[in-house]
Amino acid sequence: MDIFKEATKGSLPFAVVLTRHPTFFPKVENSSHLFMMKLSLVSIIGLLSITSALPVENTERDVPIEERAAAPTVTIASPAATIIGGAGTTVETFAGIPFAKPPVGALRLKPPQPITSALGTVRATAQAATCPQFFFSSVVNDAIPTSALGVLLNTPIFQQVLNAGEDCLYLNIQRPAGTTASSKLPVLFWIFGGGFELGGTSMYNGSPWVAESIAQGKPIIFVQVAYRVGGFGFLPGAEVLADGSANLGLLDQRLGLQWVADNIGAFGGDPSKVTIWGESAGAISVFDQMALYGGDNTYKGKALFRGAIMNSGSIVPADPVDCPKGQKIYDTVVAAAGCSASSNTLACLRGVPYSTLLNATNSVSSLLSYTSVALNYLPRPDGTALPKSPEVLLSSGAWAKVPFIIGDQEDEGTIFALFQSNITTTNQLATYFSNVFFNNAPASVITGLLDTYPNDLISGSPFRTLLLNNWYPQFKRLAAILGDLTFTLTRRIFLQTSLKVAPNVPSWSYLSSYNYGTPILGTFHGSDILQVFNGY
Repeated sequence: MDIFKEATKGSLPFAVVLTRHPTFFPKVENSSHLFMMKLSLVSIIGLLSITSALPVENTERDVPIEERAAAPTVTIASPAATIIGGAGTTVETFAGIPFAKPPVGALRLKPPQPITSALGTVRATAQAATCPQFFFSSVVNDAIPTSALGVLLNTPIFQQVLNAGEDCLYLNIQRPAGTTASSKLPVLFWIFGGGFELGGTSMYNGSPWVAESIAQGKPIIFVQVAYRVGGFGFLPGAEVLADGSANLGLLDQRLGLQWVADNIGAFGGDPSKVTIWGESAGAISVFDQMALYGGDNTYKGKALFRGAIMNSGSIVPADPVDCPKGQKIYDTVVAAAGCSASSNTLACLRGVPYSTLLNATNSVSSLLSYTSVALNYLPRPDGTALPKSPEVLLSSGAWAKVPFIIGDQEDEGTIFALFQSNITTTNQLATYFSNVFFNNAPASVITGLLDTYPNDLISGSPFRTLLLNNWYPQFKRLAAILGDLTFTLTRRIFLQTSLKVAPNVPSWSYLSSYNYGTPILGTFHGSDILQVFNGY
């Protein structure tokens, strides 16, 4: 409990504060606008200097078809292909470019395989299918107060995906119109979030970033990669570990980065100027990419990225792939798929119909449920790609030492505390944490945790709202704890530890409170996405 109390000391949230690495840079404070985070990109990416949170309108729709520029065409060598994209007056988009063999049939629940045969002509003008998702239950809508529902339904994590399937390993590229292979522009590589069970590239449009970079005279290329989520991408269990098929979603991301290293030059990007950026599970993935293979971020002798940005996520401690909880999840999925009697249960999972496996992987609890951020599917140590738990890799220095930005929202925990309205007393709250989060923890430890947070009507998250917004008796208290445990505490430990391990690595940190006053939610987890992609 000492490290918890130390890391949360003086934790009253405030407006956005970006703090540069204390060894090299002075503290920078500013008003509560997310443009400060965008301004800081110039320091970490070099040529990225983006100062407006407002999206730039895509004017392509207003131009008659006959007046639009010819479709942009790019020829790549690895694999050999001619990629035809969509023209625009400001931004050119290449959507649905395959970067791996389809993970279907014998490749289901297997590490991604690079494409080795020529693809011929690829018409990259439409979004590919999103990887299989967790079901979006109507119970979620029923659990959310109406005052918060409208705001939440605008965020990607609450979007329903209608076009999903196993053949989903594709990436999107957006670049300034007229870019050529000699342009050598910096690359922003986006990894979406969604609790490792939701999300997809179709939910995000990078054209405002590209358009604004053009307006600033410092153009960039925006790339986003799909990766498998849920049981298709992060199935745990001893059988999975023995098969070498753990953490498939992280391996998908890594293969996407390798594809960029091989081919982004043909699109006008500079493979030596790649910054990886993610939010939530995407931010957690960013550090995992920094720590993958014990910190080896090289490919063909060169670094895959030179900077990192983590919005609401960093280190998430995890037990090994074959831990008791992981094995229980695997056994639950196997039983739901009707594979329990098989002599090779993993082979059985690979052979069942897609809908059967989808239903089976969805038979465990989800992020948007009572168990909240006690995730069932997430990166777990496998001894190879992710050698140890992320916080161990961080403290041992086994991570790529690149400049980074890391930050949080003021009220990270509010959306994850919407589903536990039966918790009305301290004893019930203690039972919840004992059963859901800390099964082996002594009661005294859980009591110590809860004692850190006042049991009154004015404290808790959304912060600084006094008697308002306590939706149920323990809501603000639970929201504060969940936000700290999952995001704020880990960010502070990340900063403290990285400073000790690598004091010469430039770093920036922020805390956002620009949505202060939003009923029930405050500046909630994921609300930054509405700012940086949609401008509101």
